[in-house]
Parts: sequence; C-alpha cells; structure tokens
Amino acid sequence: MIKIITIIGARPQFIKAAALSREIANYDNIEEIIVHTGQHFDANMSDIFFEQMSIPKPHYNLDIHGLGHGAMTGQMLEKIEEVLITEKPNWVLIYGDTNSTIAGALAAKKLHIKVAHVEAGLRSFNMDMPEEVNRILTDRISDILFCPTDTAINNLKNEGYENIDTKIVKSGDIMQDAAIFYSQLEQKPNIEVPQEFILATIHRAENTDNPKRLGAILEALNEIAKKTPIILPLHPRTAQIIQKSEYKTDNLRIIEPVGYLEMVYMLNRCEIVMTDSGGLQKEAFFFAKPCLTMRDETEWVELIDNNFNVLVGADKSKIIDNYQKHQFNTNFDINLYGKGTTAKTIIKILQNY
Repeated sequence: MIKIITIIGARPQFIKAAALSREIANYDNIEEIIVHTGQHFDANMSDIFFEQMSIPKPHYNLDIHGLGHGAMTGQMLEKIEEVLITEKPNWVLIYGDTNSTIAGALAAKKLHIKVAHVEAGLRSFNMDMPEEVNRILTDRISDILFCPTDTAINNLKNEGYENIDTKIVKSGDIMQDAAIFYSQLEQKPNIEVPQEFILATIHRAENTDNPKRLGAILEALNEIAKKTPIILPLHPRTAQIIQKSEYKTDNLRIIEPVGYLEMVYMLNRCEIVMTDSGGLQKEAFFFAKPCLTMRDETEWVELIDNNFNVLVGADKSKIIDNYQKHQFNTNFDINLYGKGTTAKTIIKILQNY
C-alpha cells in the first residue's frame, strides 16, 4: 500500500487535486490523505470546490489564513509536520507555487519523506513575486518534478537540474485533465449572464497591493465595460481593497467568487478573458478563448509564443488597445499541455519510483 499526503490550500490546487483524486480512486493499492491548509478559507473560495468537484473531504483542515507570508508559511510548516509524523506517508504531493506548496515540501524533506511537485519547472523570472520564490525553492528539494511543458523542462535544465539527484518527468498539465472532465458538468451561475461579455479576474498581490497598478487596470476595465459587459468575480481581499478606495467600477459587474463549474460555464460563453491569474490563462486556452494577461510576465510563455495570450501589464492604454485591435491566433487545436492523461502518468511514476 502506498500512502500519499496531498497538500492543498488555494483554488487552483483544489482543481488539480480533484483531477488526480478521481484517478487515485481507481487504485486499491493507493491511500490518499488530503490536508487543507486553509489558505483559501472563504466558503466561496473553498467549500464550494469540494462540493462541486466531488473532492474527498480533507482529512485535516489546518485553518491557517489571513497572515503575512512568513507567519502563514511558518504555521503551515509546523502543522503539516505534525500530520506527517502521525500519518507516515510514502509521498507528499504538492501543487503549484503557493505558501502551502513550499510549507509542504519543507516539512516532508526535513522528515526524509519523498516529495513530488506537480507543475514543476515554471518560471516568471520575477523574484519580486512570492510565487516565484516558492516554486524555485520547492523544485530544488523535490524528488520528482512533474513538468507540464517542454518549456518547464528546459527551465530546469538551464538551472542545472540534470546534475541534481531528482527525476524530471514531462507529465502534461493536470488542469487539462480537469477541464476535459468538468466541462461536461458546467453550472449556470446565480447571475444574469449576457450573450456577449468579458470574463475578468484580479488577485495578484503585485496588482492589488499597488494602488497605481490596480487603478490603471480598473480604469481600463471600466472603460471597456461601457460597450461590452465585464463580469468580475472578486477575491474577498481584492474586494475590500477596492471598497476602501475611490476607484471607479460603476460599469463593472462585480460578483462574489464562484465555483469551478460556474467558471466553466462562463469560460464556455465569454468573448475573451482578462486576468492576472496563472491558472485562468491556461483555462482560457483549454476553452478556446483569447486572453489578455494583466501582468508584466507569465510562466506560460507558450501561450504568448503562439499568440493565444498577450501581456498587457497594468497599462490602461495597452489593455484597451489590445482588446480592441489585437488579432489572436484562433487555432486552439495545437497540443500544448497534453491530452488529459496527466493523472495516469503521475500515478504510474509514483507507483514505480
């Protein structure tokens, strides 16, 4: 029997964990223990994903949230270590680049438990992003690096990982597995959805914590929304920042966060996606929608290289001009992230390592 502890804490991790947990359920020789750090604790950001996506309820909920990076990561490290000592797993499975990710990796490594990093090798090359720090440190101490793309593998090779005792695997992207399965189960959100609209999200600290950047983004969206409706599901933290400011959002249809199946519904029907989210950039591609990324760089460079995505930063003119004029690639048949077999690949490797 192989015991795997899966560490999750943020929305994208719930989606990835759902896809892999569905596959794990088909194996009698694998036991999965899910640990939810609590990083996303609001019901609309957490509970709804477990309910809609039939993710097994977490065996442990650490309820750690609302703290600074150091305090949050430190508390997660302490609590995860306690779980690992109790459960004695063969593997700790971590996703992405959050504080939950690095805390899980550190706790496991210090106890000499093997670490598997799903979505390894990604780089934005911006060390001001806490996510970049998390992903670099996590990769360095993981035993298996499951890379979604050739670009991710090349990043690791450029950093000398061929000389490090770790296994690099091109697994494909686990979110592609999720998109293929859950697209059949879409749910209409509890709002009026226009026939033509833009789907937007803003949550990155580099934007929300910078008044100039956030103001420019909101001004651009508000201007575009005069002609084309924009639906903007807002993270509670971002909503609070906007409420305390004087930013104009009169033309925007701001709603509370929605579940993954409601997002799938809107992705299937929107005209274009505008976001600073890493995950949503890929989801736009999965659902054959162009994307404007409101960041200065992205870890998903293949979307830029193939003209499915354009970086517009927090530049009001750039956001508006690219929305109005840019000619995107419309051939979404290209295989960038695998064919939905990532979960099977990961499990096969973990069983035979």
